[in-house]
Amino acid sequence: MTQRLFERDPSDPERKVLNPLLKLALELGPLLVFFFANARGAWLADTVPALGALGGPLFIATGLFMVATALALGTSWALTRTVPIMPLVSGVIVFVFGALTLVLQNEVFIKMKPTIVNTLFAAVLLGGLAFGKSLLGYVFDSAFRLDAEGWRKLTLRWGLFFIFLALANEVVWRLFSTDFWVAFKVWGIMPITIAFTVSQMPLIMRHALEEEDAAK
Repeated sequence: MTQRLFERDPSDPERKVLNPLLKLALELGPLLVFFFANARGAWLADTVPALGALGGPLFIATGLFMVATALALGTSWALTRTVPIMPLVSGVIVFVFGALTLVLQNEVFIKMKPTIVNTLFAAVLLGGLAFGKSLLGYVFDSAFRLDAEGWRKLTLRWGLFFIFLALANEVVWRLFSTDFWVAFKVWGIMPITIAFTVSQMPLIMRHALEEEDAAK
């Protein structure tokens, strides 16, 4: 049987799912590397002179962010032998905008990356919804099962939430300092996302399917 490159459909019984904590670590790891490298850029440049050739702290952070992202995707591939679609899309944008940031020595590109990623995710979710399909299973890895109406409502809400994240990123990077933007990216977006996720639990509980029903 031919080896699949991309992760299987969430309903596929052969789909390999990572441990939730490991999955979270692979998703947050590169972001924490970015935050640390930006905060300790001068120290890193003194400790590893080759990093200083990249430029200031944000450029060092960008380079290490790209490396950490590649390692996270590689680890996911090694464990599941498939490439996760959402992290791959985000990773491609990280590599493209990160390379532009380093080559052109212009921090605007890496600051625009979250805007592009969130807008793309919103377009995918809302576009799929327009064609009667919900793609949230690729994000939640079948952590729960909902009826059709529940998936439709949850997809719409997440699509709109990604638009909100894109707009928030635009406002913060354009109006505030780089250090504030980095802090907001790590310590602002995550709590907001967690709060939004928790706020969706009533909808999820209302539309959740029993295991025996979901298996039919």
